[in-house]
Amino acid sequence: MQISYDEGNVVLTEVRDFDLAQTLECGQCFHFKKLAEQEYAVCAFHRLLRIRQEKDSVILFDTAMQDYEMIWRDYFDFGRDYGRIKAALLQTDDTLKEAVETMQGVHILQQEFFETLISFIISQNKQIPHIKKIVETLSERFGDDLGEINGMRFFAFPTVSQMCNVTEEDLRDCKTGFRAPYIVDAVQKTADGQISEAALKAADTAECEKMLTKIKGVGSKVANCCMLFGLDKRDAFPVDVWIKRIMEQLYFSGKETDKEKIAAFAKARFGSYGGYAQQYLFFYGKTVRIGTQNQKIKKV
Repeated sequence: MQISYDEGNVVLTEVRDFDLAQTLECGQCFHFKKLAEQEYAVCAFHRLLRIRQEKDSVILFDTAMQDYEMIWRDYFDFGRDYGRIKAALLQTDDTLKEAVETMQGVHILQQEFFETLISFIISQNKQIPHIKKIVETLSERFGDDLGEINGMRFFAFPTVSQMCNVTEEDLRDCKTGFRAPYIVDAVQKTADGQISEAALKAADTAECEKMLTKIKGVGSKVANCCMLFGLDKRDAFPVDVWIKRIMEQLYFSGKETDKEKIAAFAKARFGSYGGYAQQYLFFYGKTVRIGTQNQKIKKV
């Protein structure tokens, strides 16, 4: 990959194994807006970015090289060799072949922990458009104004301190429903240090999950999403309804299998690459609707 700076824009060329739309639309983040085909506005780390992909080139508009190097390079995981990761996965398990080849451009984003935690608490029993709307509403009401793109204003996700005085009633006004007390508890535990990002990052995956599930309403699935997308623990393997269906279809002969057994199987099968396998399987399985009556293809 080559990096250059052109009239205020960071330009990446010869970009391999990356698809902007697949990466943003695969269900791992919720704070972005599609502007055009392969062009998006992204809010992260108190920054607003307009980004577009044109074949093997990616343009980050109005972006200082320092911001690219300090924020966006890691956020989009451009420094990681996904070709090597996919080869390692396929060497271990050719069942993944069609999923990896179809969703070959997915990168795992390295997101800000607190936003990831709250976003995935919100995500419980919600569709992606609803989650995005709630994240947008919370940002508009309690976060900072980041600026405008194409006549639309964008706001940063609120910080822990900005959320400290937000009540359950305030949160319900933002359509969080039964998740409101869970969000309040997450904010309080983060603010008083019971939940420490540094401690979570230092812990192994099993211990980290135990720490996160001390938050009200945070179970294994939400904890694993936080670990994978907000704490850079790439062996995490979130198991939700979709992954359960996909894994049952591909690895358990279509038989009903409990989530704990699926998680243990994934850990043994994929090891340190669990998070990558999960993302390829999740996005692919939802796209072809594996395990539903509307399934588009047969078992891989």
